[in-house]
Amino acid sequence: MKKFLFPYTLLLTLLLVSFNHDRQDIVQRSFDRAARQYTLLLSAATDLNRYPRSTDANGKTSYTDIHDWTGGFWPGCLWYLYEYTKDNKWKAAAQKWTHSLEANQYNTDHHDIGFMMNSSYGNAYRLTGDTCYKKILIQSAKSLVSRYNSKVGAIQSWNSFSSWDGQSVYQFPVIIDNMMNLELLFLASQLSGDSSFRTIAIKHAETTLKNHYRPDYSSYHVVNYDPLTGVVLSRETAQGYADNSAWSRGQAWGLYGFTVMYRETKDTKFLHSAIKMAEYYINHQHLPSDLIPYWDFHVGQAGYQPNWDYDASKFKEIPRDASAAAITSSALLELSTYVEEKHKRLFYSTAKKILQSLSTDRYMAQAGTNGYFLLKHSVGSIPHGGEIDVPLVYADYYFLEALLRIQKNSHT
Repeated sequence: MKKFLFPYTLLLTLLLVSFNHDRQDIVQRSFDRAARQYTLLLSAATDLNRYPRSTDANGKTSYTDIHDWTGGFWPGCLWYLYEYTKDNKWKAAAQKWTHSLEANQYNTDHHDIGFMMNSSYGNAYRLTGDTCYKKILIQSAKSLVSRYNSKVGAIQSWNSFSSWDGQSVYQFPVIIDNMMNLELLFLASQLSGDSSFRTIAIKHAETTLKNHYRPDYSSYHVVNYDPLTGVVLSRETAQGYADNSAWSRGQAWGLYGFTVMYRETKDTKFLHSAIKMAEYYINHQHLPSDLIPYWDFHVGQAGYQPNWDYDASKFKEIPRDASAAAITSSALLELSTYVEEKHKRLFYSTAKKILQSLSTDRYMAQAGTNGYFLLKHSVGSIPHGGEIDVPLVYADYYFLEALLRIQKNSHT
């Protein structure tokens, strides 16, 4: 018996060493490329009122203003680069861009303040411990909960949402993306000692789980409520293919959001739901072999009819969404730490395969190209004709976050 033990043990050891080496190679190679790209982008982005977001029709960097939901991701990317390298030049750049967003703590115009302030100020506080960030994070959470309606049991996303046929305007739309803003509320509750932030986050998640999800754990994009009664009036899409389809980034937002909900509450209904959402993504028959999803899982399929003018002839192939893949990989890595062995290995290996795909030349840009962003082939909103097959700053952000998570994650 003993003569077979050593070879088996040696083989296992070699496999684990190879696995970990591959993992570290993905991380190092990607962060090295990010450092080269962001050095160039910092040289180009000199106006602190203009935040890098994507590229224009000529492939040049495009920018947005402080009110846009993506503004916090650029300083967030810089914080992640500092976290990996420990190089103070990235810290200084991250601080400068973070401080430029200070006025947003009073922004009550939409729900995206969680995206804007947690990715910037949240990371600043996490990595520096500087208490100057606490007050701003708490005020940001106050601005977010000003949009909460206790009758609905949710935070209003947009101020209004018009149907594609132009026949209806909905007064209390809630989108699945809103799950990503709840992390700010948990942080504010910890920093302030005010449990109301936490209570609202939990109630919003419970309402979302009840009304946004179908039995197979695919998600509607938008649920429209009567703000006076809390009754669901309709379920729509805005950026997906059809009202009953599964918009891939929406699936990623939900998976990530409910993973955070379990982390913060340890409520098993949130864990169970996150597992089912992960399985929906992993097992979907239309998920490409490289695990980078199409922008919607049901594009062109029977039984899914868009209410807008979709012209398939405009695309040589269905566009992928690297941003959805990056968000999913980051969520799966965290979720893998909360589940039993069967799911642990499945979720971890899936996340790693996604990161392997994203780090190839097909998806990761060569230095000096792609508007100085890291990832290619993301989609903003095909129904709105915007940001189709382009880099997106939030794709970079969640890709870097996932890389940091896999570096720290010991699962093999």
